[in-house]
Amino acid sequence: MQATRFDLTIGGNDPRTACDALAARTGLSKSKVKQAMIKGAVWHHRPGAKPRRIRRATTAVRPGERWIFYYDPAILDLQPPPASCLMDYTQYSIWYKPAGLMTQGTRFGDHCALVRQVEHHFESKRKVYLVHRIDREASGLLIVPHSRTAAARISALLRGRKIEKQYLIRVRGDLARYESSGTIDLALDDKSARTTFEALGYDATIDQTLVRVRIHTGRHHQIRRHFAMIGFPVMGDPRYGQNNKNREGLQLVAYALAFVCPFGNGRIEATIDAQKMGLI
Repeated sequence: MQATRFDLTIGGNDPRTACDALAARTGLSKSKVKQAMIKGAVWHHRPGAKPRRIRRATTAVRPGERWIFYYDPAILDLQPPPASCLMDYTQYSIWYKPAGLMTQGTRFGDHCALVRQVEHHFESKRKVYLVHRIDREASGLLIVPHSRTAAARISALLRGRKIEKQYLIRVRGDLARYESSGTIDLALDDKSARTTFEALGYDATIDQTLVRVRIHTGRHHQIRRHFAMIGFPVMGDPRYGQNNKNREGLQLVAYALAFVCPFGNGRIEATIDAQKMGLI
């Protein structure tokens, strides 16, 4: 079956639990519906309220209620790569997100999302708030707040550019011949955008340069777009640039974070050895 959106209004003769009602109305087996619910594909829509993701198969349903089931067997069959918790400060934690893992889920499910893995990680349930993201194709470090207060304070640090984020990328071509270090000041989406970089080494056998990057604004796909615009696209980027395909995927890693803890834990520094891990 292809991806299907089932928009259902519960009738008077439908079964009284979500799994049974959805199975009866869609023709799918109860086991498939149950697994889809666990993986976040079923939503309950109430008038005047935000849709809620419902996971419990035995949730009661009532006539007149609206339920939407986003069913895509290809998505539900995906096995997500595991993320790693590198630091835990209770109010927030710092995670490594591998390439191929979404930061947050979609309507069709969230089992392939970092948010869901974080929710499952801690023995005592913690809330998860997203304040920044990494593209699905990329890998790297993320700060995950666990309270509204933490989310507000870390968001303030991000807005104030007080969180130092460094990236490693591989680009096509000899960047040092163009400029060994410098700044890209090119507007994106009619907004100012600034990226600084340092070429770390050129490999002539594959015509690629390893580059350390910092961004000073937070535009959509800023690094990827900026380097494509100056003629040195990031290797493996499926959207930007030409002649930059590779088998290893997008060569972009958010490898370092540094900031002053907003809860009094001093300066926090988190890094991963991207080259040793074979990420770039």
